[in-house]
Amino acid sequence: MQQRNITYYWGDHSLLINLGNRTSKRVRALYFVEFLFTTSMATVFLLQALPLKHDLFHWTACIGASLIYLLAANRFLSRMFFTERLLLDQQCFTIIRKSLFSQSIKRYDWRQIGTLHYEGKGRKTDHPLKGFTFDYLGFDTQEHLIQSLHHDGNLYFDTNEGRVYFASGVYSWDAEEMVQLMKLYIGSSLQLGPEWKEMLQEQEFDEN
Repeated sequence: MQQRNITYYWGDHSLLINLGNRTSKRVRALYFVEFLFTTSMATVFLLQALPLKHDLFHWTACIGASLIYLLAANRFLSRMFFTERLLLDQQCFTIIRKSLFSQSIKRYDWRQIGTLHYEGKGRKTDHPLKGFTFDYLGFDTQEHLIQSLHHDGNLYFDTNEGRVYFASGVYSWDAEEMVQLMKLYIGSSLQLGPEWKEMLQEQEFDEN
């Protein structure tokens, strides 16, 4: 599964933005390594339980291994088949997140939405092994990837209940176009943070 371009669908009374799955190949590879590690641990438990005997330890180990297999498969497939869409109409801003086994739909009234900000990737603290020639395991590189695993989105807006993050894996070059179209559709109801002025000016300069 590869990253797809962001697609826009203009309706009579709505704008649908399909972000798809924008997880990078390196992060997907890390998901796969995590899946292999978890299932390997489950296999160790399963081998300890075999052959099955009429005692609590063996049956508990077998059931535990089965549960780990199921949880690992669910976690892996949910991440790999994750998609995100944004739906704008005159009343609400809706974030639709879907995986292989679940779907989340969250609606926010425009009157309750504050300023829209672009955060991008959070600043990374240097790993203690950064710069050392014996960092053979690549801990510094892995920390970049681990941060991506827990990243909910590069854009956010403020509400009375706190920040709402969305647009996972969408960085400045795509976010600029997306926000311009959102602004074109919703108009003054979409309030932009000060960082957008500089970003959009840079894009206009590049185009010229």
